[in-house]
Amino acid sequence: MADNKPNRKKSALGRGLGALLQDSPAKNKGEEILPEVQKTGIFELELSQIQVNPFQPRTHFDKEALEELAESIRVQGIIQPITVRKLDQNEYQLISGERRFQASKLAGLEKIPAYVRTANDQQMLEMALIENIQRENLNALEIAQSYQRLLAECNLKQEELGDRVGKNRTTVNNYLRLLKLPPSIQAAIRDQKLSMGHARALINVEDIDKQLAIFKKAIDEELSVRKVEALVKALNEAQPSKKEKPELDPVKKYELNKLQQRLASHFGTKVALKSDPKNRGEIKIPFHSASDLNRILEILEII
Repeated sequence: MADNKPNRKKSALGRGLGALLQDSPAKNKGEEILPEVQKTGIFELELSQIQVNPFQPRTHFDKEALEELAESIRVQGIIQPITVRKLDQNEYQLISGERRFQASKLAGLEKIPAYVRTANDQQMLEMALIENIQRENLNALEIAQSYQRLLAECNLKQEELGDRVGKNRTTVNNYLRLLKLPPSIQAAIRDQKLSMGHARALINVEDIDKQLAIFKKAIDEELSVRKVEALVKALNEAQPSKKEKPELDPVKKYELNKLQQRLASHFGTKVALKSDPKNRGEIKIPFHSASDLNRILEILEII
């Protein structure tokens, strides 16, 4: 016979959160568990009793989309309960579902259905970040910031992070690189004026001024990702590689070698003499003991 009992594990928000949450209704001393709560694990909580999640990685909510959700809630009510943790008697804190929580306020609701879970601060942060990455329509910058917080605040390595969010290390690294872009470019990604593809191309421009110039052109002319990639490629090919050091003039190189030999003979030890085409360089005179150093200093007439 089929088991008709609701599977509360499957009702938990997000993938893999069962390992972090205790999926059972709150059972605090003196708190009555109503029959419907015992059956579903869902409480009807006063909105005034719920605090927002301080670990919420999402910092920007589209006002128009929030109003649309509020209107839907007025008509249909809350279809998916939020998830909270109990802090104290009649005091709760959001784990996930802040859009539903904020929209319910806009809709004029006084109560909201909620799963009550047990979680510490570390679990709260990790759950909030992973929940948002997996379920919410975050922009690329918010995803990058969430990845960075998981690495820094949850002490995860990139391989572990990839496993948690279902992404390979290369994908995770591409998002993290967005955080190295100038603030104006990051703002454009946040406001969805610039796509992840555009941003990945711009990352490859090391000169910030040129990076910003291509960014401005991409925005003003609404360039495609391929056109931005072509601009970046052309720019990088036009610049000499940092690995390609300009060669010294053969005559000057010969003179430097002769001078290096004379210095080595003078100090009675190997001397390194280096110079660039702009006549900038260094002389290194190694010594092997205190007495050897004193010998060199005497030659230099320093002591």
